[in-house]
Amino acid sequence: MQAAPVRATPIPSFTDALRAVESLLLSSGQRTARRNAWTSVLEDRRRAKDRVEAQRVLEEVTSARL
Repeated sequence: MQAAPVRATPIPSFTDALRAVESLLLSSGQRTARRNAWTSVLEDRRRAKDRVEAQRVLEEVTSARL
C-alpha cells in the first residue's frame, strides 16, 4: 500500500483566498483601514464581554452582602 503523495504547496484556506481577492480589488491603504476597523470591532466585542462579566460579579457580590 502506497502513501498518498505529498503536495509541494498546501491547498489555500478560504481566508487565504479572500485575502488574495482583497489584494486584487483594494489598494493597500484600504486593506489596512478595513483590517484596522475589524480589529476595533473585535476589541469592542471583547470589552463588552468583559463589562458583562464585571456586572455579573458585582451583582453576585452585592446579593451576597444582603
